[in-house]
Amino acid sequence: METSLYLPVKTFLESFGYEVKGEVGGCDLVGLSETDPPVVVICELKLTFNLELILQAVDRAGVSDEVWIAARVSAKGRGREADKRYRDLCRRLGIGMLGVSDTGEVSVLVSSVSPMPRTNPKRRTRLVKEHRKRRGDPAVGGSTKIPVMTAYRQQALACASALSGGPLRPRDLKTAASTAGAILRANYYGWFERIDKGVYGLTEVGRQALQRWPQAMPGETEQAAPPGE
Repeated sequence: METSLYLPVKTFLESFGYEVKGEVGGCDLVGLSETDPPVVVICELKLTFNLELILQAVDRAGVSDEVWIAARVSAKGRGREADKRYRDLCRRLGIGMLGVSDTGEVSVLVSSVSPMPRTNPKRRTRLVKEHRKRRGDPAVGGSTKIPVMTAYRQQALACASALSGGPLRPRDLKTAASTAGAILRANYYGWFERIDKGVYGLTEVGRQALQRWPQAMPGETEQAAPPGE
């Protein structure tokens, strides 16, 4: 699975000073530098190098300063990474290639030195905002068919955890989530119910969500929620 490539590539990018998180804005990995404005680095993962991986990278290039693709290198050296035409295409597009060995060693096959022009600043801004709002790195890049632990879901879970002890008002949840009032009113996941005017409680669906994604209780060390089941 692509998720097996996540930690090696994340560690590789972090070695250059980027804060890396998985599954942000539909991207497998997003790294931000500490500069202002930040340098945005995106990497897409596949088990093998193919055309779909390049197409994903072309789409991501519109919102990043550097875009990379990463895949498992062929043990016999017969994969696309050995195809000069494939590597030349990546060079012309400004897409970097990372090869990941069976032991998790990451090597640069093609450097990302000619990034394409940024064409979607609004999408880029949303990407950076989501990255910064997430607590920790709760989603493994390359995950599919499981809910992504977005910043919104993290805040909703924080509200649900606070309500697990009994009904509360939105103002009582401000320390759990700054947008608690909006989250409770929207009730996007069906986790909350209005008990009285301005008072909300937790539904059975909300309690099931807390069992799936346990939250640290007050006084405990907070840990990032797992990305799925």
